[in-house]
Amino acid sequence: MDTKTIRIRSLNDELRQNLAGGVAVMTPGIAAPGEEAVARIVKTIAVFDDFCNANDPHEEHDFGSFEAEGHTIFFKIDLYKKPNVKDANGEPVVTRGLTIMLANEY
Repeated sequence: MDTKTIRIRSLNDELRQNLAGGVAVMTPGIAAPGEEAVARIVKTIAVFDDFCNANDPHEEHDFGSFEAEGHTIFFKIDLYKKPNVKDANGEPVVTRGLTIMLANEY
């Protein structure tokens, strides 16, 4: 695995495990069962380790699927580029975003 992939994986794991280094959003279907169910789902995402070639072909830990609360849950991490904003090195400024959704909301 190259250093770029290792860095991306690390940043994705930090967001997934600690909700740090980005933003997290959930769909209405995730929120509907209430705070306790959401807390269990978020905890499951934090400890999720079932990454394999089928769901993580680039080894970036940016997608997962599991069963919880009687539903199939998806989580996905994406980068969102801020339009016309560059950092000191001239690179686009991005925000890492974790989306938590029911599979049928995809």
